[in-house]
Amino acid sequence: MDRFYRFFEKLRCIPSHVTLFLPEVKEIEDFLLSQDILYVGGGSTRNLLALWREWGIDQTVRRAWEKGIVLAGISAGGICWFEEGVTSSNPGAFTGIQALRMLPGSFCPHYDGERDRRPSFHRLLLSGQSKSGIACDDGAAVHFAGTKVLRAVSSRREAKAYQVYCHQGRVEEIEFNMQFLGSETN
Repeated sequence: MDRFYRFFEKLRCIPSHVTLFLPEVKEIEDFLLSQDILYVGGGSTRNLLALWREWGIDQTVRRAWEKGIVLAGISAGGICWFEEGVTSSNPGAFTGIQALRMLPGSFCPHYDGERDRRPSFHRLLLSGQSKSGIACDDGAAVHFAGTKVLRAVSSRREAKAYQVYCHQGRVEEIEFNMQFLGSETN
């Protein structure tokens, strides 16, 4: 958490956080709905979604989205917004997981960052266990307005994002045009 605050305090924002293990904010819903941006980090997608559903936060983030609050995240925090995603929450295997269904299709993070992630997404697509969707390399992201893709961005020049789907029994990938947001020294 210290790293989060050190990074964001350098920017023109006032960072804050909420934890579900030891809530520091009495009214979590009011707190979340008063933010400009909800950023969700990585971790266990399965645990994240289970806790959110238990606490009713799944409905709160949907209201935040409908209110126009920016939703963002990496890894599990990226998967959670989609209908489903590819997760490593089950030890020893990459599996599909049902998410919050705010964005259509599936999402696969770490497409280039974990050796078995890409082939596992392909296997899930070919078997019909996963819907077509989006995959992002580490350092890449897709920017949505509502449910429409606006652009794909990266913090690393080589990072890519893809539309991934099955066509005639094969997995196809269409690379998004990437907008590099990093500096030349990255």
